[in-house]
Amino acid sequence: MNTGFHPINVIAHPINVVHREDGSQLINSKMPLDNFARCWTDRLEYWAKETPDTVFVAQRDAQGEWDKVTYSQAVQRIRKIASWLIKQPVSVERPIIFLCGNSVEHLMLALAGMYVGIAHAPVSPAYSLVATDYSKLKHIFDLLTPGLIVVDSLAPYENAIQSVCNDTGTPVAVINGDVTPAKITNPTVPFSEFWDSPIDTAIDVENQRVDGDTVAKILFTSGTTGMPKGVMNTERMICANQVMIGQVMPFLTEKPPVMVDWLPWNHTFGGNHNVGIALYNGGSLYLDDGKPTPKDFDKTLKNLAEIAPTVYFNVPKGFELLVKTLKEDSVLAEKFFSRLQFTFFAAAGLAQHIWDDLDNLAIQYTGKKIPMLTGLGCTETAPSATFASVEESASGVIGVPAPGVSLKLVPNQGKLEARVKAVTVMPGYWRMPEINAKAFDEEGYYCLGDAFAYLDEEQPQRGFRFDGRVSENFKLDSGTWVNAGVLKAKFIEAFAPYVQDIVVCGTNRSFITGLVFPDIAHCRSLVKDSDGLSVEALIQSPEVKSAFETKLAELAKSNTGSSTLIRRIQIQSVAPSIDAHEVTDKGSLNQTAVQVKRADQVEIMYQQPIHSSVIGLS
Repeated sequence: MNTGFHPINVIAHPINVVHREDGSQLINSKMPLDNFARCWTDRLEYWAKETPDTVFVAQRDAQGEWDKVTYSQAVQRIRKIASWLIKQPVSVERPIIFLCGNSVEHLMLALAGMYVGIAHAPVSPAYSLVATDYSKLKHIFDLLTPGLIVVDSLAPYENAIQSVCNDTGTPVAVINGDVTPAKITNPTVPFSEFWDSPIDTAIDVENQRVDGDTVAKILFTSGTTGMPKGVMNTERMICANQVMIGQVMPFLTEKPPVMVDWLPWNHTFGGNHNVGIALYNGGSLYLDDGKPTPKDFDKTLKNLAEIAPTVYFNVPKGFELLVKTLKEDSVLAEKFFSRLQFTFFAAAGLAQHIWDDLDNLAIQYTGKKIPMLTGLGCTETAPSATFASVEESASGVIGVPAPGVSLKLVPNQGKLEARVKAVTVMPGYWRMPEINAKAFDEEGYYCLGDAFAYLDEEQPQRGFRFDGRVSENFKLDSGTWVNAGVLKAKFIEAFAPYVQDIVVCGTNRSFITGLVFPDIAHCRSLVKDSDGLSVEALIQSPEVKSAFETKLAELAKSNTGSSTLIRRIQIQSVAPSIDAHEVTDKGSLNQTAVQVKRADQVEIMYQQPIHSSVIGLS
């Protein structure tokens, strides 16, 4: 049986490499960037004329049925909402802030703001609903000075609003439920008040003022290296990025995609990349109310059982859970693969065994592999900057610069530090001029903070692999550099599925150690009748310790040098804390904050003789 890839129109565009006398390199796509729209809502209006009855966005209603909004309906709704919005205390300097997650109402209000040149800032719900000190939310409010606050229901957010902006007079728009406040004095308004506002022709005047420099949205970085920074995303950035994606993947422009997507809009992957692919190409976006967690993944499975996507995006954890179910449920697998053209992952490396399982399932149900693509980008690049080809796609591979992107590689600590210049790069951080000055080099390239490495220096066209974060690297007391990012990725892959994350330690020490955050559910599978065990008892059980000792020894066989050998680890019983800034809203660990907060445990890993809580090499 032919087990190659299903044919798909993806272009492996050629690149040009220039080596400069100072040791830096410039890498550019030979494919020029095509023309792009003035703004996102121009594309919405285009599709409202071309395919008015096509579903643009849909979500489940209270009865569990799909509530669908067509392109023509979407344009009518955003024009009505925009007519209400221009009479509110919002402006270029007082944007809309969303404290809630994805919804049709969220999208319609955000697009209405973009229609009349009012930026919006979707903020992680975790800053309001999980955090208790609200320090990150207070920081964001102080930076933004928002003119309108949006929540899906009022009561769960009142403590947060009271802590960061009570008595400001800033109105709160409530999507569902009671709008009578119990704790705050801010004025409140139900969505029903402006959902059917009469259209004011003044919005057409405001719409004509929108251009490529207009700030469409402000996305906050997740704060892995400090407090979140507000990245200004202009209309030029987000429109040009969609054209870049379409030039690399023309199949998206040839037939409107159908997507089932949960990825949060406060992150660039979900809010720019995925929403943009649907909107720009006349596609249909079904809002997945599930998440890749044991608690919510059943909702995702229900949605995929009803809506077969043509393209599917997820993070590695989502693919891990999906593959497990597809192996066991042939009916769901038949539905999922029935019209699937390609899959795409981002945000972290995908374990090879999950990738292999997905390929094998595709072959089982379709006869060939479904292309899996990936690349590299960030909030500051709208997000896409590089893409891998179908043939080269693999975990850790990031490909070559997209059309219109100039990549600059600068020697740094024995690696090639990556910098980017393109029309898709941000103009700067919102109201942070001192940080902006440090974000760009003397030639105007944005400093990614990532290191790249050629797959093959003799064949640069094959592209690059991710070579770690420059800022995470550290030196041992011998002066040897440790590439913490690469080491972390290898460790997580080697310890799958029992580990969620690791903080690599060893600055100015004689050897490398690691604070390990376990996957509790998978660790329980190692111990018979473990449901009643506390987390502390579980991780100290002989079965878990033995499994980790075996994997640590296996990993040591391929990592023998001082800069790659993790000699000791300590499994953490306490999850990282968002209030202590150990973890960001999307689950990324703040490497420095974790080591500061758990300094006593780092010290324990270096004790002699080895402490009973520490797992080490013999």
